[in-house]
Amino acid sequence: MEYNVKTEGEFKYIEAGEGKTLIVLHGLMGTLDDFGGLVKYFSKKGYRVLVPELPIYTLPIIKTNVKSLAKFVKKFMEYKSVPQATLIGNSLGGHVCLYITKNFPELVYSLVLTGSSGLYEKAMGDTYPKRGDYEYIKAKAEAVFYDPKTASKKMVDDLFEIVNDRNCAIRILALAKSAIRHNMAKDLPNMDLPTCLIWGKQDDVTPPDVAEEFNQLMPNSELFWVDKCGHAPMMEHPDLFNEIVESWFENNPVQ
Repeated sequence: MEYNVKTEGEFKYIEAGEGKTLIVLHGLMGTLDDFGGLVKYFSKKGYRVLVPELPIYTLPIIKTNVKSLAKFVKKFMEYKSVPQATLIGNSLGGHVCLYITKNFPELVYSLVLTGSSGLYEKAMGDTYPKRGDYEYIKAKAEAVFYDPKTASKKMVDDLFEIVNDRNCAIRILALAKSAIRHNMAKDLPNMDLPTCLIWGKQDDVTPPDVAEEFNQLMPNSELFWVDKCGHAPMMEHPDLFNEIVESWFENNPVQ
């Protein structure tokens, strides 16, 4: 990532560009780097791109849930004086976008969701996280992508370190359970804001039928497929991902 990461009080984030605001949210075991291609591209296209690091590993365990993450993003938007934005989220980040839309609709102009949880996501399994087993963690990381090489050694090393920290592992499981509890199926038909759904055809975490269900339930959504792609299109096919988003913005301009 070529942009400086800012740390101000409780917030650690990337800010790049000027113009209409995009708030970008990473997934459960994601990082600020996950949307690097999007930050680089749209910050040069008249957008202010903000990528806050979600406090996944620092919340009190009793508050390690989707609701608390949504409140954190709301507080971040207030801190950065953002009255309304387009929210972009992957996996758990997409789920947080949806929760914000449900509870603080005045903050959200439109949505871009990719591999979002909120309806169904394949659990990591009862054996996860398997502490101390590097090859197991490596296999789990690679399974997120269509091309296993997308899971770099640094990515696997970082993930291995996280799951071997007991406090982090507990919070990962707490958030995974929270995501299941906070099913959004009954809420989606009430979300009539413009929504762009971008899904990998080979997503094994939130499979293609999940994307189809999102598209059926949300009254103002459009679904775009990315072939030879797993759970993180913005990482496996960043150029195509940006092309889809930019084209969609042409028909649904960010305010």
